[in-house]
Amino acid sequence: MKVKKFIVKDMNEAVSKIRYELGDGAVIINQAKVRQPGIRGFFSKKLIQVTAAIESEKEKKNLASNDDALINSLEAIKKAVNDANMEDKKDYMEKKEFPMKQFATYGKKETAKEQLETKKLLDEMGQMKSLLNSLVSNGKNKDEVNPLYEKLNNLDLEPALIENIIEKVNSMEEELSLEEKLKQVLEKSIKISQVDMKGPVVFIGPTGVGKTTTIAKLAGRLSLVENKKVGLITVDTYRIGAVEQLKTYAEIMDIPFKVVFDINDMEETVNSMKDCDVILIDTTGRSSKNSMQISQLRAFVDKVNTENINLVISATTKNKDISTIVEGYKKLNFNHLIITKLDETISYGSILNIIYHGNKDISFVTTGQNVPDDIKKLDSSSICRLVLGEDIVC
Repeated sequence: MKVKKFIVKDMNEAVSKIRYELGDGAVIINQAKVRQPGIRGFFSKKLIQVTAAIESEKEKKNLASNDDALINSLEAIKKAVNDANMEDKKDYMEKKEFPMKQFATYGKKETAKEQLETKKLLDEMGQMKSLLNSLVSNGKNKDEVNPLYEKLNNLDLEPALIENIIEKVNSMEEELSLEEKLKQVLEKSIKISQVDMKGPVVFIGPTGVGKTTTIAKLAGRLSLVENKKVGLITVDTYRIGAVEQLKTYAEIMDIPFKVVFDINDMEETVNSMKDCDVILIDTTGRSSKNSMQISQLRAFVDKVNTENINLVISATTKNKDISTIVEGYKKLNFNHLIITKLDETISYGSILNIIYHGNKDISFVTTGQNVPDDIKKLDSSSICRLVLGEDIVC
């Protein structure tokens, strides 16, 4: 067995060095905080001393055949230690079930030195058993020595999603590197919308995610770049300045704009823009936890009578809030996702968390405040590179 110690700053560095020098089959035996040698050690942060081990090729070949024998030996030792506490130790020695010199003093009172040696022996047997179990399981149940788990955890993914990804990667039979398998699994999980923007399109989502600005970007893209006739409708009469903001964008781009104050006017307003190729409809930001507000919003959405409903959600949303938001808005039967504010974060794992909980395809992502430039339709490969840190937004 090859055993080696590493002095590192953190466990991520330790895992990287262990994998590089000992390979994926290595097992962490021990870790402890230590100081750097010399005077500098008193004024600097403690380091971590990690001890790792890996069996040699010869041991690997013999491991399968020797496992039973080793385990049986350990069980015999364990039995002997337990039996050593029997009151009738003399009777035990007469049976000679486990003749070892170390236990020849069962009938005598142990000295302090002998007690210390016995304790040391028991500790060594415990460490041996722990190491054997680690070798047999090959570290499969230890997250700290699983490089794939460490990588996904550093991407800020949810535990349930990490487990799902690892299971898919491990089930792949192709002869590929771990990195290539991971990329394939992630790309398959990212679905991109192929639906054309036409007819009424509704945008829903919580406050502060940038729905109104996103609609303005899309209006500019569709009217100025794709030469489509676009109409704008808003029902967001609660937020101060929201109507004026969208109205200003409409005037600049010279496209029709209307405000709906009452649910009974919704259907008529949509019909009045039938000559438009696309009708973009802004809604009021509502709390996903307020079922009454969500029900009121659903009444407006149902009047539009469209199958193109986009949930707009920010990439900066905390992981714990993503599931709550998505579950709350599922009552509105959204079928696409728009992820905003990619320029306001450096970790894009939230994209995968949103897809995981929403279980819908992505229509667009937004990457800044510029209208209409900072809205993009990325493919699954581009999003995968963002998540893995191989690419940046800006």
